[in-house]
Amino acid sequence: MPNLPKLADALPVSDRLFDLAYIQPQITRLAAEIDRDYAGDRPLYLTIMNGGMLFSSLLALQLKTDVEFDYLHATRYRGETFGGGVHWLRKPAVPLFGRRVLLIDDILDEGHTLRAVIDACQAEGAKDVRVAVLARKHHDRCLADLSADYVGLDVPDRYVYGFGMDYYEQGRNLPAIYALR
Repeated sequence: MPNLPKLADALPVSDRLFDLAYIQPQITRLAAEIDRDYAGDRPLYLTIMNGGMLFSSLLALQLKTDVEFDYLHATRYRGETFGGGVHWLRKPAVPLFGRRVLLIDDILDEGHTLRAVIDACQAEGAKDVRVAVLARKHHDRCLADLSADYVGLDVPDRYVYGFGMDYYEQGRNLPAIYALR
């Protein structure tokens, strides 16, 4: 394994933006919005791994709506801080044709991976595709035709990690969101 930067070196030069006490009520708010929008339906709850795992689990526990779980793993980063082409590690196992799909992800940054996932769901015949993200990065580089339907919080245009988001594949399990200074 290459000599990658260490999480222990990043934490002292980072700001803690949001802790669990702040994040949890945002997740509860999103669950209420999703329950309202999916009343009477049973959507396919599709987590985008690895980043979406923590947020997805906590959000699911807050939902009153019955959902069917599946996951996918698509990445542009592969442990790096800059993206390339989308690489599929796992596509959904549940058929998407005619289904309402709720995609769950950690962050909406520029949106290239999310765009590829949405397009793939639509190509498989999904009836409706909506997106819930824990964080939306505040900048003007996001794809023009892309937005999230459910957003927990906004983060600054800095390298953020924790609560599912990684720092060189480290720190995903931190119970807060940090940003490098």
